[in-house]
Amino acid sequence: MPGSRSGCQQLGRYESLRTEVSLADLAGRDGAALAYARASQSHEAVADCLASTTTRWLPLYGLGAAVLAGLGAWSFGRARARRESDLAT
Repeated sequence: MPGSRSGCQQLGRYESLRTEVSLADLAGRDGAALAYARASQSHEAVADCLASTTTRWLPLYGLGAAVLAGLGAWSFGRARARRESDLAT
């Protein structure tokens, strides 16, 4: 997943800034609440981005695992057939 991690981090920064702008009237009253809201929104955006990226690539990983398992079973079967052939002769 080349570039997805950095793209998700940038999305998190954007969400953090967007939260700050949307809650700008609270900045004078409670800076800690604003910082918490920024961090929370940033974390949620990054988590959602990484989850969707992983979900997008998951079928490819599944296909790779199935191909490897199939090749392993085929190789094992060929070796067994060759061994039985050698024992018969």
